[in-house]
Amino acid sequence: MGFFLYALLAFVCEYVDSTLGMGYGTTLTPLLLLLGFEPLQVVPAILFSEFLTGVLAGLFHHKFGNVSFDFRRDDRVRKSRLNLLGYVPRSFDAKVTYMLIVLGVLGVLAAVFFSVSVPKFILKLYIGLMIFTIGIYILFRLNKPAVFNWRSFGIIAALSGFNKGVSGGGYGPLVTGGQVVSGRSAKSAIGSTSLAEGVVCFVGFLTYILVRGQIYWTLALPLVLGAVLSTPLAAFTVKKIPEKRMKLVIGLVTISLGILTIVKVVF
Repeated sequence: MGFFLYALLAFVCEYVDSTLGMGYGTTLTPLLLLLGFEPLQVVPAILFSEFLTGVLAGLFHHKFGNVSFDFRRDDRVRKSRLNLLGYVPRSFDAKVTYMLIVLGVLGVLAAVFFSVSVPKFILKLYIGLMIFTIGIYILFRLNKPAVFNWRSFGIIAALSGFNKGVSGGGYGPLVTGGQVVSGRSAKSAIGSTSLAEGVVCFVGFLTYILVRGQIYWTLALPLVLGAVLSTPLAAFTVKKIPEKRMKLVIGLVTISLGILTIVKVVF
């Protein structure tokens, strides 16, 4: 009975995450802790399941036309400033996802040094306020045309990795909402977030294996099953929902998560 319950919870939480670009770990972790699991059982199991589902969700978003991933080298940018990265993928959606990963890793490294000297209260309050502000901005810009800006996107990508490093959360809402703020379509933002977060979770899972050397498969397997089954349905849902409505939902959910984070910290 427990196996199917955990799979069902993962299905629902991953469906929300792959549809909105946020919410899997944020909702599933406290639910599993309430069911009696220990954090060291929950975290690696979620990282492992989110790695698989993130990659699958990205592929399904690509299949349904929400994004267009082409990770072959783009030889046309070798002489530009992007050449400093060494490798640049071909399609625009692949470039954005690649930058999310690279700058996210840099943000995580910066967070390691920053978080040791700043009170956790301040860090979590900052994350809550930032997510809330992005949600408000998305709603404010709802009826206005958006033009993608690499500079603002780069800042968002680095901050998302920083948030992940200092608190373990704040990734999905900031990355998805931040891309919309930077001028990306909501559907493309969700697809890129899914794939990028999958890669980030893979790195986190490998680190856990190196440090702990084990994973609680009794929980990990049903989470993987439930979450994987939800990914094609979520990608299809994103394809069918109008762009403006997607932005509205992302804005409202981002504001709600920001408020919940602030309330949890203050009270």
